[in-house]
Amino acid sequence: MRYSRIMPLVEGHRYFPSTAVLLNEVIKLAVSLTMALYGIATDPKTPDTSTAAGLFGELARAVFTGDSWKLAIPAMLFTLQNSLHYVALSNLDAATFQVTDQLKILTTAIFSVMLLGKSLNARKWLSLVLLMLGVAIVQIPTGPSQTPVLSVKDLKDGAFHAPRSIWNLKKLGNKAAQQLTKRSATYEGIEEDFEAANPAMDSSLGLVSVLLACVLSGLASVYFEKTMKDPRNSQPTSVWVRNVQLSFYSLWPALFIGVIFWDGEHIAKTGFFTGYNWVVWTAILVQAAGGVLVAFVINYADNITKNFATSISIVISFLASVLFFGVQITPYYVLGTAVVLFAIYLYNLGSESGRPKPPQIRIPDAEKGGEASYFDLESVVAPARSPFRTEGLSTSRPSTPSFERRPHAGKSPDLRSSKREQ
Repeated sequence: MRYSRIMPLVEGHRYFPSTAVLLNEVIKLAVSLTMALYGIATDPKTPDTSTAAGLFGELARAVFTGDSWKLAIPAMLFTLQNSLHYVALSNLDAATFQVTDQLKILTTAIFSVMLLGKSLNARKWLSLVLLMLGVAIVQIPTGPSQTPVLSVKDLKDGAFHAPRSIWNLKKLGNKAAQQLTKRSATYEGIEEDFEAANPAMDSSLGLVSVLLACVLSGLASVYFEKTMKDPRNSQPTSVWVRNVQLSFYSLWPALFIGVIFWDGEHIAKTGFFTGYNWVVWTAILVQAAGGVLVAFVINYADNITKNFATSISIVISFLASVLFFGVQITPYYVLGTAVVLFAIYLYNLGSESGRPKPPQIRIPDAEKGGEASYFDLESVVAPARSPFRTEGLSTSRPSTPSFERRPHAGKSPDLRSSKREQ
């Protein structure tokens, strides 16, 4: 995403972030719809005679349930958060953004205490304080960023070389002319075109954007978790159906607020896919895949674990920024990153992963009895049905114990048949 915001222009244009946010939601909706439909088709409760129209009708009833409107709030917050990410990455390098973005751990923890009633011990609160301290160290400026002004001594020492002949002056003029566009240098909108071709970083705007995105991320994630794990829900909803609901409600703010209201005038002139290339599509696809995985993490773990699990990306962004962008890593950045990683380790210290397993039921041997029982069978998990069902592979009869497992396996078939009839 960072490279897509600073790479050379594609046919003289740069893509609009609002279109990328909308396409991100469209891709997530398509993937979630496909998997949700597959889950309904392979559900044992689905009749074998169901048609395609019946499956889509069942999917529509599962998506638009009575409480589906509750996901409109986190959907709008997630859409705004994604838009702020593009603003932040346009004004911050990837490594600094990734470290600062870890403040969503703090916002998620605070909202988890407020909305979910979770409690954090002193060690976890200390790790959150260290997290804030590490992010603050990363933001410490290393020196003045102004352009140095040449003095008379610099000119005498050769810092500026004036052309010695008219031919050298002509070469300088031709070189300067190559930097101009084909249009006049005084046309309306030249400032916007120059900024698009030479994007300048505003660290203050980038910092404010990522901080707002952290707040929205924590609030939206905790609200989403509360909705998914609400005990008042009589019928549990699958993760894919929740993803369909979330992506569906995210489409409308991304379309009307981002594409139509914010960038509608420019998109009408240049086109929806202006400035797109394989780099932009790769960024969109990776972001969509991450959005789909978030729902699984929230369903099977929690938001704080999700944020800590993604902290390894700090190291990846650190190495990639140095390797591909030539970012100068300062001692403040190294120290702040180390503090952030230590805070993550301190928070996860002694925590268990996953949900607690139910206690194993043990029956004493004295209560089992010495005789073999008809129901003394091992648990057998029936495989899920394939959506491509045929009459020869499906049956409505329940499975029965095999002949060898029965206690009267040595008796005649007639005697066993009479016992079954009795």
